[in-house]
Parts: sequence; structure tokens; C-alpha cells
Amino acid sequence: MPLSSIEKGEKNSKEIVHHRAQSPLVWGLFFVRRGRFSFIIIKESSECKARAGILSTAHLNVFTPAFMPVGTQATVKAMSSEEVWDMGYRLILANTYHLYLRPGLEIIEAGGGLHRFMNWKGAILTDSGGFQSYSLIDLRDINDEGLLFRSHIDGSEHFFTPELVVEIQERLGSDIAMVLDECIPYPSTKAYAEEAARRTLGWARRSKERHRRDDQLLFGIVQGGIYEDLRKENAREIVALDFDGYAIGGVSVGEPEEFMWTVIEWVEPILPSSKPRYVMGIGSPEDLLNAIEKGMDIFDCVLPTRLGRNGCVYTSEGKLNIKNARFKDDFYPIDPNCDCWACKNYTRAYLRHLYKAEEILAARLATYHNLFFYQKIMQLARQAIMEDKFLDFKREFLRKYKGAKDESG
Repeated sequence: MPLSSIEKGEKNSKEIVHHRAQSPLVWGLFFVRRGRFSFIIIKESSECKARAGILSTAHLNVFTPAFMPVGTQATVKAMSSEEVWDMGYRLILANTYHLYLRPGLEIIEAGGGLHRFMNWKGAILTDSGGFQSYSLIDLRDINDEGLLFRSHIDGSEHFFTPELVVEIQERLGSDIAMVLDECIPYPSTKAYAEEAARRTLGWARRSKERHRRDDQLLFGIVQGGIYEDLRKENAREIVALDFDGYAIGGVSVGEPEEFMWTVIEWVEPILPSSKPRYVMGIGSPEDLLNAIEKGMDIFDCVLPTRLGRNGCVYTSEGKLNIKNARFKDDFYPIDPNCDCWACKNYTRAYLRHLYKAEEILAARLATYHNLFFYQKIMQLARQAIMEDKFLDFKREFLRKYKGAKDESG
């Protein structure tokens, strides 16, 4: 389905743009501002809380709902920036902690900033490093002043304060910066969750005070574990600081799935509908559609790239472990219903052969297909919202996707 010039992310110098495209993805009245920020809801579902919008950043417009491929170290693993762009992605994620350690700010600045360094012409959201307080728990110490990390590369110590994290992201030149937060594991006691939420709030205040760049958006993050009163209180306090957007953190960290949706349902009514909502770290196809239904706009996850590197491919009829012996003489495309170049040109048998031979091309083909599949979900979800048929789309997609046997294990 062809994308309009607006959906391709091109800026328009006019304040108000009337645009009616052949595609139902975009139509009607749009407000596109060249200034610091705008987030416009162009369609809301009459059946649920799903919404389609446009997030205007310093580099281009991002249509929501949007999935962000994870480019932790200034690369979406196994992909070139050009390939990611050509799939239709306009927003990716990079990680402050990892880029600070390697290659370092001086190298990236000498290379012209993060966008030019990685040759990415779209928008970039940089995570603050707060997730590493969870994922690198054995390599960090934490107090109200900040996070002390021991580098996973060479063991050197680095103290991250909220102010330093903002400065790093400003120097990287990302379009969206995240405040430093404390992401806690599951399970955690209520006392620990309360302490982390209090600390996250204090760091958010300090981040807001330090932030200087008018061409960079700053998002706050809601914490509070699985405790309703803590989540709601933290959400209200973070919203009172008036950030450009809001993220729900501390989900998909080992908790039962129903807790994740409960947390989102607690927090969503508190988050202003006029600003983008980002659920951090979720990303199975069914999770994306459920979160969109609950009013969320932006998502990231390593699943499509990580699973692709390890032989799992997403298809319209479920996940396949392409390494399984039954695919050795299967000369069908990876997904017969997909029109990505991997599916147009290569068979399941060939892809299985590449994995068994430990060829690099295996990871590239599977990763490309998985990312293309995710982007297609986002495009179809936006189209369904615009046509006010999101729940029908979701039911039909999941009927086919979950009706097939999951072979990812």
C-alpha cells in the first residue's frame, strides 16, 4: 500500500495541511507544526481507546501507533539504516548507557551527532539507561543522587545522575529523550516499589530542570511496580511536571501478563490524552494490539530482531522455528502472505539451510522479515483505526495468528 508524502515523514512548511490520500491511512484535517512539538490525534475508535495520531519531531513526523525497532548501539542488529527506513520505520530506539560507554560521546559528536553517525534520517528515541538498573542489577549501585554502573565492557565505574543523562542525550541529538528512572524487578516488595517510585519522581524533576534543547522532546516515566496506589500516585505526580510525553515503565519484567494489562489500565486514565503514551519493552504482536486497544501509542521490543537471529520468524499464521527438520524441503516462502523481499526471493528450506550452516545471511533474512511483519501490523492497525474497524481487525488477525501452532520453542 503506497504511503502519502505526510506518512513518509516529510515536513510541510504550512501550519495546517488539508490532505486526502488514496490510502485510508491518512485523510482529513492535519495540524503539522515545524516548531518544537505537536502531537495530534487524527482519529479515535468509537469501540475502544485505540487512536491514530501524528507525532511531530525535529526530524520528521511519526505516525502512531508506532513500533520502534531497537538499535541499542546505533544499529538495529543485522540491518542497515537504509533497510529499516525502506520498510517504513520513522522512529527507532538507541540506548544512552551503551553509547556513552562505546563508542563514547566524543566519537559520536565528531561524527556529526547520532543521526549522521549511523546514517539515520528518521527520528530517534534514546532510552535513559534506567532499564540497565534492572538488567545489570549485579553491576550497579543506586541512591537518590543517581546510578553507579560498573561497565560490562571493562569494569570501569561511571556515575549516572539525572542531569548527566539529560546532557548525554542532548549531546547525542536524539529527537526524544527519556528521564532517568529506576526500573524494579518482579517480584518486589511494596516498600521497594515505593522507594523506587519516589526516586524516579525526584529524578524526573531534576531532569526537567536540566533539559535545555528546544528541538528535543523529553518524556517522563511512570513507575510503581504492581501496586495500584503507587502507580496512580506516581502517574499523577509525573504528569504534574508537564513532560512532552509519558512512558509506562517497569512492565514486561517477569510479572504475570495480566498484571501488565492491569497496570496500563490503572495509569491510562491519568495520562493526558493530548500527549503520546509509550509502553516500554513490550512487543509480541498480540501485546501490541492489546496495548493499542487500551490507548497506547508507541512501543519498543527486541523480540523481532532477537528471535530472528535465533531462527524464529513471525508469520500471519503464527511463529515458526525455521530450524525444525520439517522445513528442510519446504520450498514455500517464509510467509506466503508477506510481500517483503525475503519472502519474495527465498524459501523456508533455504533459510533453514543457512541457519544450519551458520551463515550470517540467515539472521539478516529472518530479521528483515520480522521487522517488515511488525511494520505491516502497525500500518494495518492505523488503517483499521481510521476506518473505525480496529476491533474487527484485531479479532481477525489474532484468529489466524493464534489459531496456528506456535513453533517458536
